[in-house]
Amino acid sequence: MLIDLQTHSTYSDGYLTPSELAAALAKEGIKVASLTDHNSVGGQAEFFSACKKFHIKAITGLELYASFHRHKFNLLWYGFDHKSPDLSKLLSETQTRRRHQCRRALVRLIKLGFKINVDKLLAKYEGYVPINHVVDDIRVYQKNREKIVFDLKKKNPREEEIIYYYFYRQKAFDLSNSYLNFQRVVNLRKKIGGLLILCHPCKHGRIDADFLSLLKKSGLNGIEVLSPHHSISDIMYLQEIGQSLNLIESGGSDFHRFENKRYPLQSPYQWFRAESRLLRGVEKIIK
Repeated sequence: MLIDLQTHSTYSDGYLTPSELAAALAKEGIKVASLTDHNSVGGQAEFFSACKKFHIKAITGLELYASFHRHKFNLLWYGFDHKSPDLSKLLSETQTRRRHQCRRALVRLIKLGFKINVDKLLAKYEGYVPINHVVDDIRVYQKNREKIVFDLKKKNPREEEIIYYYFYRQKAFDLSNSYLNFQRVVNLRKKIGGLLILCHPCKHGRIDADFLSLLKKSGLNGIEVLSPHHSISDIMYLQEIGQSLNLIESGGSDFHRFENKRYPLQSPYQWFRAESRLLRGVEKIIK
């Protein structure tokens, strides 16, 4: 059975509404899916309703930035009470920090010569402020596009290149994510339920097995094994660790959008599939 337990919508840094996302998943034959927007559960109700229409089983989901013992990583959270006031308070806190960070970054860009109406731009985003959409907003103005081309010395720089150059290239530019202490998330999970899964653990280099063991002892339930960010070697490595630590295995496309039509490859579904039968213990998430 095809599943997708990591997707994103316009409620964070995705480009499809939850309803549009559900329709796209249905066309790909996905039977179980989770909307895992960054630091936001705003799209859950719409996603559940749309998935019901397309006969897809929806799983409550969320992606968080976490830190523990000086390590920073992404967490996927499934099957929790998304209406919890405690969760709402936690997410509001992270969204507020993110907004302040983005405001500082945009003011700095103005000083570098960009034309930006900071208040108007940030007002577009009620919750999580997605930096990829912010870059799209900045590029609306021709002079801003010309400056980007001049600074990066590239006629058609990719979005990732622009984000890195202006927001992460130097420590002074760093747009830090709103990291939460892992133990704090675990403590909230004890109140509102669900399962915590380490998100694409090999995206930036292989996760240390000893640290993964520490996370397991501290409350982690599983790891994302099948991901477009992982090589086949990474997947084999994660399967071995998952089995030795008795971790749930999950899989997801990390879908954000369909790419530029000038490219033949439009989405991860053209080369990626997550089969539930290949993931040990995944039924604990999708039951």
